[in-house]
Amino acid sequence: MITVTEGQRAARRARLAVVLGLVVVALLGGGVLTGWAPQLRLDASLGQAFYAGDDRSTAVSVLLEVLTAPGLSVSRAVVFLPVLVWLLTRHRWWTAGWVALATVGVGVLNSGLKELVGRVRPDFAEGGARYDSLSFPSGHSAGIACLVTTALVLAWPRLTATARRRWLAAGVALVLVVGATRVLLGVHFPSDVLAGWAFGTAWTLLVALLLGGLPGGRAALPGREAG
Repeated sequence: MITVTEGQRAARRARLAVVLGLVVVALLGGGVLTGWAPQLRLDASLGQAFYAGDDRSTAVSVLLEVLTAPGLSVSRAVVFLPVLVWLLTRHRWWTAGWVALATVGVGVLNSGLKELVGRVRPDFAEGGARYDSLSFPSGHSAGIACLVTTALVLAWPRLTATARRRWLAAGVALVLVVGATRVLLGVHFPSDVLAGWAFGTAWTLLVALLLGGLPGGRAALPGREAG
């Protein structure tokens, strides 16, 4: 069971994470908008170094596309639509509300940030140059950060301490893999990915904070002991 003290501690950590995440997005976005040379040079050099290449094999391309897929909006729908149905059938309206707002809103707001910053994608023939859409922040990176954060926050009260550590590690690994594929595919600069991670996490925790979705809140699932 989540105690009052544990709930307060979770809220403090979430507030800090929200602030830090938004600061990261603002700083990186500001660097792009103002053409801050050190950031742009680092983006270009790392992007070039880790790009899988225009001449990559079909097998490598397919593997990268499979590994990047969890960041798609449809992946969040596949994961959370059954969860939302389950929550609604149990009349957990507030829980369903915060999960729906977090997982749908992240894509809408991320698209707005792309338009605001207006960064074009990396100029690789088999990478970003194939897309007309904008680059900053990475939608896949924001999407997978939102998916993992939502899943962890939702399930946290039901997990044992050991399970929490294992699922947290697995979630972080998935976030890192999806983000890495965006650079390997040449469709994003590293700072796009970092900003996407920061935004997806911050947005999800902000929604959970405001609607009581954190452990101990009105929209949180009960602990295992509470059934």
